Amino acid sequence: MKKFDIYKQIGPISRPNNGWTKELNYISWDDREPVYDIRTWNEDHTAYGKGVTVTVGEMVVLKELLQSRNVF
Repeated sequence: MKKFDIYKQIGPISRPNNGWTKELNYISWDDREPVYDIRTWNEDHTAYGKGVTVTVGEMVVLKELLQSRNVF
């Protein structure tokens, strides 16, 4: 298991029926620069599933893409 520090729990995205929660967090993996992270976590954040990380710069681009395409 990798070392991680959750700097900010931004919020849940969904709650699958397995008791875990898919969340967006701002997190550092193995003492690296913090990134935005979407993945599933157990209730006490001691175990996690596969996920995707997005740098701060990539998050800015993603936000602009979503806003410019009127996705929501």
